[in-house]
Amino acid sequence: MGAIAVGETEALISSEGEIRSGKLAGKSMWAAIWILALPVLLQQTMAACVGLADKIMAGGLPDQIVVAALDGLGIGAYVGWFIGIAMTGLGIGGQALIARAIGAGELRQSRRALGQAMTLSVFWGALVGIGLWFGAAPLAQMCGLSLAAADYCTQYIQILAYAMPLTGIMMVGAMCLHGAGETTKPSAIAIAVNVLNILLSWALSGADLRFGEFLFENPFGFDLHVIGIAVGTAVSYSLGAALTLWVLLVGVKDMRLDAAELRLDPPVIKRIVRIGVPNFCEGISMWAVNIFVLMFIGRIAATAANGEGLQGAHIIAIQWEAFSFMPGFAIGTAAGALAGQYLGAKNPHMAQRAILACTGLAMLVMGVVGVLFIFGGGWLTRVVSTQEIHLENAPELLLICGVMQVFFAITMVLRQGLRGVGDTTWTFIITTISSYGVRLPAAYLFGVTLGYGLKGVWIGLCGEFAVRAALFSARFFHGGWKRIKV
Repeated sequence: MGAIAVGETEALISSEGEIRSGKLAGKSMWAAIWILALPVLLQQTMAACVGLADKIMAGGLPDQIVVAALDGLGIGAYVGWFIGIAMTGLGIGGQALIARAIGAGELRQSRRALGQAMTLSVFWGALVGIGLWFGAAPLAQMCGLSLAAADYCTQYIQILAYAMPLTGIMMVGAMCLHGAGETTKPSAIAIAVNVLNILLSWALSGADLRFGEFLFENPFGFDLHVIGIAVGTAVSYSLGAALTLWVLLVGVKDMRLDAAELRLDPPVIKRIVRIGVPNFCEGISMWAVNIFVLMFIGRIAATAANGEGLQGAHIIAIQWEAFSFMPGFAIGTAAGALAGQYLGAKNPHMAQRAILACTGLAMLVMGVVGVLFIFGGGWLTRVVSTQEIHLENAPELLLICGVMQVFFAITMVLRQGLRGVGDTTWTFIITTISSYGVRLPAAYLFGVTLGYGLKGVWIGLCGEFAVRAALFSARFFHGGWKRIKV
């Protein structure tokens, strides 16, 4: 069952520089990359599909509420991003410790890190849920939503808040599995979460499913609208938590969750927090910038002749952009996990080679996705909505995004790679400098000051990727990350 045998030695003997335990032991670099990246790509695609399915459901609600519902869920999508940031901040600490321990063959250390990460995930998830509950209404007001859209936004966020402790188990547990080289099981769990979300959200919301010109009428008879969509998402995350916990208790190759390791262990907690806090701060830094961007769009919408729906158009483009960086995130996760294990095996040369190989692969894949955005923006928009305001704006935003995909790929993989080896302080510094020094001022300059509107905001947002790619490249080739102690 993948469990660790009684009496198994703690230090597995192998050649110097090779990964000593776990699923990647004995694998070539490229084999390890594919073993890690493909399931993570599937997992992240399924995670993005949860958000996309929610938007599609909202797009199938009655015509009199659909624009307000999409605007409200659009802001809710940023809350979903915040949830990922919050849980990743904790999960990356567990992932980094586990990767080093697995690479070095120190199995007891990997079990201890897993137990502490999972205990912390429940407490941290509860705190995040409390923050979401009380922050939902102020966030909706801050973003300049209409009264109806603000109500929908608040409903959606507050229902998700109830599921946060379980969501923490699902997300942090998946990252710990990644650190051990196990990515197949988290991807299978993500598929189950996605299927349940679609079925429950469709059944409870009363929405019709629209795919361009095709319409599937809702046969279930419920009419909960946005509340039904939120309940479906919260219940599906709870299923993901149960499945993740089951996988960890049964065990994977050379790692298993032991009840004895769930008791608080301050030294290990300190190590997880030391890595996780800068990563959390980096994520919050990025998230806060985009909240300011939503405020810019709200200001633009307030002065536009047909402003209601601009937030929805922005979110439709953001939702498709999420699919563009899924390959980069998956390949970057592979880079971080593999490089961490190589550093654990005392082989920094192979750690660097792995990250470089993953960067080139991501540039190729995301470049192809960029071409799809450039030429297929109109079709992609119609999958979510056929509202005129959305069809007028979202394809232009996707074109801008498509042009910058190669720079986005460099940023994604180098950032994930550095985070995976524990270099979270520098990723925080780079992200903050680039976000507040370039991204935010450029979005305001082009969108508000120069009057280019939503299109100008996206020129600023996507143009910043080139600057951030250069900064992460400089840190990577400097090589200081190879000496990071976790």
